[in-house]
Amino acid sequence: MLQKIILAIAVFIIILVALTFGETIAYEAFAWISHLTGLVFHNFSDVYYAAKNYVTLHATKVVIALLLTVPISLWIIKSKGSELEKPTNHRKIAIVLAIFLGWLGAHRFFLGQIGWGIFYLAIFYFFAPLVIILGLIDAVRYMFMSDEEFAMVRT
Repeated sequence: MLQKIILAIAVFIIILVALTFGETIAYEAFAWISHLTGLVFHNFSDVYYAAKNYVTLHATKVVIALLLTVPISLWIIKSKGSELEKPTNHRKIAIVLAIFLGWLGAHRFFLGQIGWGIFYLAIFYFFAPLVIILGLIDAVRYMFMSDEEFAMVRT
């Protein structure tokens, strides 16, 4: 169930990013990258205010992304539900989550490592740039792991 929720969140974020890039690619990309690198975020209150600002300025995009997220997520779960259970797809999803949402520990939550996910959130609270680097390191690790090694990570 947690994996399906994380998949829906990832679909929402991808749609929202696609809508944002459609409007002004360069401006939003640089703003997004600066947020991800932790240059702007220093603690959770910064995240809250940045998200609040974004929703205020781009309310229409957020509503469209929410309206598109539900049917797309349901379609993916229905049509690809059995494929999502394959270990190779778990690795692909974990890599994407580590790259885009690694700073929140989403890839660790997806893999069922709740303690590590909470640890990533704690690191994010104290020093955001470190957790971004850790998320990218996890993505690279997952890319170069064998199937057996990745299966060990999931257990």
